[in-house]
Amino acid sequence: MSKASERGAVAVEFALIAPVLIMLLLGIMEFGRAYNAQISLTNAAREGVRVMAITNTAAPARDAAIRAASTLSPTLSDTDIKFLASDGTDTCSESKLMTVTISYTLKTMTGIAGPFVMTGKGTMLCGG
Repeated sequence: MSKASERGAVAVEFALIAPVLIMLLLGIMEFGRAYNAQISLTNAAREGVRVMAITNTAAPARDAAIRAASTLSPTLSDTDIKFLASDGTDTCSESKLMTVTISYTLKTMTGIAGPFVMTGKGTMLCGG
């Protein structure tokens, strides 16, 4: 075959492959955002339960969790954070386990998939 008969073949091949490459790139970006949000939620829950286990006060624990997840957009609200002790209450007492669960809905950049409902959990023994 001559060069003249192959003219435009590269453009056609690129047109066939470009959508696949773009979708792959967008998928990598969305996965990275979701992974980062999950790490932020887990760290926020860990920080919130640490403060709750030490102080046995929900307000500072909520504030600590919200501050720890400050990179999330939209940010966490007080209703996203739930406290539950091993005895079924929301207060810490000596030798009980406290669990903080944070719920968050991650909106996607592309709108192709999602939104994704995510949770972060942290558990610690009350009393430090």
